[in-house]
Amino acid sequence: MKTKLCNAMRPLALGVALTISSMAHAAVVPLDRVVAIVDNDVVMESQLRQRLTEVKQNIAKRGGEVPPDSAVESQVLERLILEDIQLQIAERSGIRISEDELNQAVATIAQRNGLSVAQFRQALAQDGLTYDDVRDQVRRELTISRVRQRQVAQRIQISQQEVQNFLNSDLGRIQLSEEYRLANILIPVADSASSSEIQAAGQKAMQIYNKARQGADFGELAIANSAGDNALDGGEIGWRKAAQLPPPFDQMISSMKPGDVTEPARVPGGIIILKVEEKRGGESSVVDEVHVRHILLKPNEIRSDEETRRLAERLRERIEGGEDFAELAKSFSEDPGSALNGGDLNWINPESLVPEFREVMNSTSAGQLSQPFRTQYGWHILEVLGRRATDNSEQVRQQQALNLLRNRKYDQELQLWLRQIRDEAYVEIKK
Repeated sequence: MKTKLCNAMRPLALGVALTISSMAHAAVVPLDRVVAIVDNDVVMESQLRQRLTEVKQNIAKRGGEVPPDSAVESQVLERLILEDIQLQIAERSGIRISEDELNQAVATIAQRNGLSVAQFRQALAQDGLTYDDVRDQVRRELTISRVRQRQVAQRIQISQQEVQNFLNSDLGRIQLSEEYRLANILIPVADSASSSEIQAAGQKAMQIYNKARQGADFGELAIANSAGDNALDGGEIGWRKAAQLPPPFDQMISSMKPGDVTEPARVPGGIIILKVEEKRGGESSVVDEVHVRHILLKPNEIRSDEETRRLAERLRERIEGGEDFAELAKSFSEDPGSALNGGDLNWINPESLVPEFREVMNSTSAGQLSQPFRTQYGWHILEVLGRRATDNSEQVRQQQALNLLRNRKYDQELQLWLRQIRDEAYVEIKK
């Protein structure tokens, strides 16, 4: 079983919830066969059927119309292939999940089912599953998340010239503008594609665009057609500022309203259609600056909201006990814009932050750790390192631009990396 785990920077989702009922689908497999050879590994038909069942269950829970297997089978198989490739990369890179992390993840699954770990083991046995098999599955989920953080983050390089160009641009001057909750559909186009292949992809994108304009459900269109990593989540990519989007969307989106859909646009890796789901913010004012660092933990399909809060509590206790904040941020924080910097947001304008974060930051004394708190992004702990009066100095503006550019490149680099590892892998799909 190679099931994928949701990430969110996601911002990226990586799979579906592990519960006793969903895992039970793998308990009885009278016959099995190889459906794909992936480098030194294989994907089995039992894995494909189990994941198809889970995907359709999730779609039904969201209130969507459950598509036939034929509409999503290729998407699900591609997801399994990509997961397999990433697991093999993790093996070669020496990425390991500690026993403590694994034990905690398994315990959260048991708690979600209202069971102790001992009761959970008994329930698994009754369903024909072994405890060791489930631990292996959870380990794979966590490994995929870890390999993405490492491989994609190291690909992002921002030069000082890029920062300066951004600050001098119209986009730089509106970096505190509205945010948009977006969904996308990606029609892949290989770098080596012929003119006829490019034309065919463009025609397919226009057909999807026209259906979306005519009222078709965008999430269902994404599930059936998108090659993006978030396709099975209805194409959802979360909240973004215009400045975080690649051209030409950075310019297009400012005039759009919730419900609007962009015309198909060519980007590295393919053709993208964006939909604006919601719109918020836009107000800004210059106030005092605060030097702050934080650790962000996002609930996911293995770790519930309450379990994420408890993990934040434990990390806070470890910091209070003498462990280094920056090292824990690098290991645990899920904010791609600050994790590699030890969680440091540098000197920042409080008005550029969401209200919950700003309120906690303003009530925390310099040199003190906050209690865990919740925003729409997940659970945070923060430390205020200092305060100063500001006139929005050049140094602050550059740091804000750097964070925006890093986040802007993360989604692009993730898709390019996924396409690269898929292209470089030996994959043979068995009919």
